[in-house]
Amino acid sequence: MSKLPKQHVSIKKRFKKFLTAVNNLGTATRNAGPIDKKTSHLIQLSAAASIKSEGSVHSHTRRALEAGATTEEIYHTIILLTSIIGFPTVSAALSWADDIIIGKEA
Repeated sequence: MSKLPKQHVSIKKRFKKFLTAVNNLGTATRNAGPIDKKTSHLIQLSAAASIKSEGSVHSHTRRALEAGATTEEIYHTIILLTSIIGFPTVSAALSWADDIIIGKEA
């Protein structure tokens, strides 16, 4: 299992019931339909990039890799957004994904 970010650990300690509910919601939504775990994390990665959430890009990059996504699939997921969210936002999201990918490969 991957190391959780400090903020996540802090929230877990301070608001255990809240974080349990959030985690249960994530599980319920992934189990609500036919999309596999890897694809669901790639979809969530694209949404995270779209809202410029560095932490969520980190999380869903990590989780997509753990679910079997390749680095090429991660990068393609992000660059597909260029005509929608623009090059600067895509560039930022790629750098956030690299924080995980390069860290994982090192």
